[in-house]
Amino acid sequence: MSSRSARLLIADPDPKSVEQLTAAFSRDDCYLVTCGSVDDALELSQTEAFDAVICDVVLTANHGGRRLVTDLRKLRPKLPVIAMAENPGSGTAIEAIKSGAYDFLPKPVETDELKRVVSEAIAAARRMSKAVVIGEADTSATEPGDALIGRSRAMLEVYKALGRLTATPVTVLIRGETGTGKELIARALYQHGHRAHQPFVTVNCAAIPENLLESELFGHEKGSFTGAINSRVGKFEQAHNATLFLDEIGDLDLSLQSKLLRVLQERQIQRVGGRDDIPVDVRIIAATHRDLERMVAAGDFREDLFYRLNVATIALPPLRDRLGDVPQLADFFLHRYGRELNIARPAITTRALRYLDEQPWPGNVRQLQNVIRKALLQTRGYAIDSPDVQQILRETEHALSPGADGRSSTSTSFEEMASTALRRAKTGEIEAAYPVMQEMMERSLFSEALRLSEGNQAQAARWLGISRLTLRQKLQKLGIRP
Repeated sequence: MSSRSARLLIADPDPKSVEQLTAAFSRDDCYLVTCGSVDDALELSQTEAFDAVICDVVLTANHGGRRLVTDLRKLRPKLPVIAMAENPGSGTAIEAIKSGAYDFLPKPVETDELKRVVSEAIAAARRMSKAVVIGEADTSATEPGDALIGRSRAMLEVYKALGRLTATPVTVLIRGETGTGKELIARALYQHGHRAHQPFVTVNCAAIPENLLESELFGHEKGSFTGAINSRVGKFEQAHNATLFLDEIGDLDLSLQSKLLRVLQERQIQRVGGRDDIPVDVRIIAATHRDLERMVAAGDFREDLFYRLNVATIALPPLRDRLGDVPQLADFFLHRYGRELNIARPAITTRALRYLDEQPWPGNVRQLQNVIRKALLQTRGYAIDSPDVQQILRETEHALSPGADGRSSTSTSFEEMASTALRRAKTGEIEAAYPVMQEMMERSLFSEALRLSEGNQAQAARWLGISRLTLRQKLQKLGIRP
């Protein structure tokens, strides 16, 4: 869900500010309700189902200790609150974030930035609330959630591991190839655990440039680096008493691995530029598609952190090892996307299912998901047959594994990285986005070339179309160990 057609509560005592905020969403077909007091906001949030709340932190100041954000967190833990302040660096704004606000923005609020944050907040809330069904799925449901589907022996082992780990607060490491459903497992652990009533905070460690990720995770103090004009709370503090999902943890650099190890050992953090130890009570779920043992041997991943993470693990099998699960998965996606595309009776032939069941699926469940959606788009109501899926698989044979929206997972990560870098440049946290993105892309490209060539620099240089000397210089400049 985007900010379009959303149900929003605006709590602000300033009529001019309310007018500006209302105008910002006037063309988006939003349902807007405004109020100017804490009591009214709390009452409205209990009587109406809002997708997000936008509030001025001044509304909660000097109110007998009552804080709107805190009270809303108690009443509706998964309702995202976007706080605003005349001075985002003020203690009031920081306290709002620590109390559970999704984000805060300086006033006067920039319309595009506000819409972006509201859309992200609503999407995050939907991820928290969208049920993850384990083992079976009702394909006739009006609003189907996500499902961990399959009766294969490999998936039964996954369900057993989930059953053992949901009731415990331990850190969990989810391992599996790209497209196997690691985020679904993380959400299932969260939803069936003791902290399900608290937020589910996610960070994609591969999607944020390295020089920005530390601040994203741990926050920073005002003046801690050039452009740090305000203090900022990081994801660990936002996830206090809640769950933090660290996706692609294998992409953390060594310095951040050390800081993460300290959090796991001591349950406290320090903001960038700060000296105070801040206690955090966070249930950490981590995921990676990388071979961490190999990275440890190469010196790219801390051995002590690996052993700390590897105590409780869930290993997701690739789809090629899930014998007999493909037809059931295909049926689930058939009905899900049939409903989305307004196809009354989506169907697939036995011959097509047999063909799908015989494929190696390098992109795993995500690839199958995309193939079914694409086939439905092409057949438009006719039963999907074997030639339909054969053609789609031929077209995508050499492409990167795409996501459900038709974009590759790589392009999605790139867009996330670009958005983050541009946002930080806009707020003055970095001087410019281009050099940050350039370094990030080069680091990713050269690291992957070395991985695929198994460390053969001459071969990697040929693939990259550069000399071996240039490659060595780039590796040295980027601090990549060959």
